[in-house]
Amino acid sequence: MRIDQIGGINPLGNVQSSKRTQSAGSVQSTRDSVSISAEAKEMAEAYYLKGIADETPDVRADLVAQIKEKIKDANYLNPQTISATADRIMQAYGI
Repeated sequence: MRIDQIGGINPLGNVQSSKRTQSAGSVQSTRDSVSISAEAKEMAEAYYLKGIADETPDVRADLVAQIKEKIKDANYLNPQTISATADRIMQAYGI
C-alpha cells in the first residue's frame, strides 16, 4: 500500500501550473490625504476644554484662605471695602 499518492491526485497541481503575467502594469503613486470636518474640529476642541475643566478645581482654596485672613482683621470691614465689593458684584452681573 502506498500513501504518498492518493488516487493519482496531486493537490499542488493547480498551484504549480499557474502562469505568470508578463507585464506588471503601470502603478500610479498617489499621496494619501486626510480631511477633518469642522464639526470634528469643534468636538476635539470641546473634548480638550472639558479635560482642562475637569482638572481645574471648582474652589480656589488659596484665595479663600486669603479672604478669611482679611475678614479676621477688624479694620478690613469698613464702608469703603463693602462699597467696593458691592460694586464688583454688580459689575459681574452687568448691573
